Amino acid sequence: MAASRGQGIAEALLLPVFALAAALLLFGVFVWLGGTSPLEAWKLLFLGAFGDAFSWQNTLLRAAPLMLTALAVALPAQAGLTLIGGEGALVLGALACAGLPYLFGPPGNVVGSAMVLAAGALLGAAWVWLAGWLRQWRGVNETISSLLLSYIAIALFKHFVEGPMRDPASLNKPSTHPLASALRIGPIMGDAAMDSWLGDVHWGLVIGVVLCVASGAWLSFSASGFAMRVVGGNARTARLVGLPTHRAILLACALGGAAAGLAGAIEVAAVHTSANASVIAGLGYTGILVSFVARHNPWAIPPVAVLFGGFAAAGSLLQRRLDLPDASVLVLQGFAFVFILAAEALRGKLFAARVKVSKPTPAAPVATAQGVA
Repeated sequence: MAASRGQGIAEALLLPVFALAAALLLFGVFVWLGGTSPLEAWKLLFLGAFGDAFSWQNTLLRAAPLMLTALAVALPAQAGLTLIGGEGALVLGALACAGLPYLFGPPGNVVGSAMVLAAGALLGAAWVWLAGWLRQWRGVNETISSLLLSYIAIALFKHFVEGPMRDPASLNKPSTHPLASALRIGPIMGDAAMDSWLGDVHWGLVIGVVLCVASGAWLSFSASGFAMRVVGGNARTARLVGLPTHRAILLACALGGAAAGLAGAIEVAAVHTSANASVIAGLGYTGILVSFVARHNPWAIPPVAVLFGGFAAAGSLLQRRLDLPDASVLVLQGFAFVFILAAEALRGKLFAARVKVSKPTPAAPVATAQGVA
């Protein structure tokens, strides 16, 4: 039992590592075909992500929303769902954060900041909850519905940002009115940020890490989290033992949507200061990859998010030094996603022992006083 558990842990660690290594090798072939040295590309990937304090700042800034959008995939996956609608929840969360001051003036303090973040989380939760409701009560495939709902959310976002909520002063890029400075989220180190290696890294990173750790603890050590995992393992068995499967599934959708909506609100409150097209950066889609690499384990999401945040941060360095398109890192992410899915076919087989059944050897004759028996 202990050996099989150890093998399962080893597989959970080794398979993603092998998949990422294969993706990096294939990415090297990709840049080599374009006339660029793969060794130089791999070196710049590392330097752009983790080479110095500035690289770390850029990496952590990009990793913060990825932790939350990955939770938007990982939490429903614990209930047996494959939801990929985090992008839609993120943009609506950003819209709700920027739009709350249009309705009334939140207080300019920590309470006001919490209110605009909560508005984003609530709208994101409601949006993804709708995908769960369509699955449970109308039999609509949640993967397809969540993806289509993302397109609808992006269309709604553009309608309000470019129409009723547009700031007349935003001439080049349609945007909402800037969020009041008292409602924004500042850097972790405050006024000492410029003298710290954290630099402009904001409190969204702390929120992401805390929520990942709390989600993992809830799933592992609470009765409701255990029930969620039972539902995800076999919903029919869960119903037979009396577990509320419908409620668990809808709760998972709402929690995942809240995480993605919170990511969008943080992007407005800490990075962009208003809702505009810059929010639609594919963070929800990258979160799908982060969750799959982490095998939907909330505790594994933060380091994986940092890794992929580093890949994204290195894109501009590849463009400046090697004249590669900034979007070339998206090719690397695509390779990683393909290899991660392919690695799942080896789950449970990497250390499988082959037991050979041999024919029993006949017993040796026994000598007795009367002869050979």
